Amino acid sequence: MTDAPDDLKDARLRKLKFRASRRGFREADLIIGLFAQAEVDAMSAEDLDAFEILLEQPDQFLYGWIIGREPPPPAFDGPVLRRLQAFVPKTHRHMAAGG
Repeated sequence: MTDAPDDLKDARLRKLKFRASRRGFREADLIIGLFAQAEVDAMSAEDLDAFEILLEQPDQFLYGWIIGREPPPPAFDGPVLRRLQAFVPKTHRHMAAGG
């Protein structure tokens, strides 16, 4: 018996949310984890693929790209990374409020 497509998608979303919030680098965990909780359920399959590729990158690089410390390589500079970068102010407001 195989899993239904909705079950597979739900499992993928749970896995991405978990990976995004438990990277081992606290600042990245907070920003990326909150982004995943807020955004992945509404992402297209293409966006989920791009997000998964971003999660495979080393924390120091990904965090630097997100906060604008370093420019991302063209291969990673796409709509999902830009959404993540735009999410940073929301995240900081959430953390500042004690959330």
